[in-house]
Amino acid sequence: MARTLQVSVRNAKFQQWETLLRNRNKRHRAGSFLVQGVRPISLAVEHGWTVEALLYDADRPRLSDWARGLLERPHTEQAAVSGELLAELGEKDEDNPPELLAQVKIPERRLADLATRPDWLGIVIDRPTSPGNVGSLIRSADAFGADAVVITGRNAADPYDPKAVRASTGSLFALPVVSAASAHEVAEWARKQPHAPMIIGTDERGEQTLSEHDLGGPTLLVVGNETTGMSKSWFELADATARIPMSPKAASSLNAANAGSVALYEAARQRAA
Repeated sequence: MARTLQVSVRNAKFQQWETLLRNRNKRHRAGSFLVQGVRPISLAVEHGWTVEALLYDADRPRLSDWARGLLERPHTEQAAVSGELLAELGEKDEDNPPELLAQVKIPERRLADLATRPDWLGIVIDRPTSPGNVGSLIRSADAFGADAVVITGRNAADPYDPKAVRASTGSLFALPVVSAASAHEVAEWARKQPHAPMIIGTDERGEQTLSEHDLGGPTLLVVGNETTGMSKSWFELADATARIPMSPKAASSLNAANAGSVALYEAARQRAA
């Protein structure tokens, strides 16, 4: 039987959960993160992620069938948390706390775990600084049928940051998301694959437009940093660099999440054709 904690004050347990939201280093040291929202929690369960604890609103007279169904799962720690404290952890208004949050284990995933095939499609997010952009690109990768998302850079935004998890709307749980320290590490992995993907960088200085490249075979798209674009390493390691055509009247370029979404759409369009 699952044991139930009672948390009505900001005790050590509450502070641990709060740390999972606010502190990246401690989040990864603990090996778990908090998931907010019905769809993300449902997808985490559906895709077999390890739910370490379920936090529910102790002040709510009656929980929904969805919440009660999850709480009936065996061997999962449960915590009855006061509505006020659950609202803080759910980053909601005090008058509208979530009925349920999940503490989920961070999976141990490496580049070596990814296997390519003749129609494999992946996307690299190079040194992102915005967790929201990371989550949005994970969502787009899922929507357009990508097989994996790779995040490069030692100080890159964390896909398990609550802003990234929310922006992914649950897609984080549907496809592999792996981190790598450098472009060289990813390129070396790619070259060794039986179906080595063509590495296509995206940059406004690309000689050809994205649609002029054949994206039907194994492909690894690269999207640069929000401010500085692709790193010098990716320019040197990419097989080609492509630009996304824009209106001459445009005041600025696309942001990283939008550029990546356009690139993923183009790959999906070519494959559908």
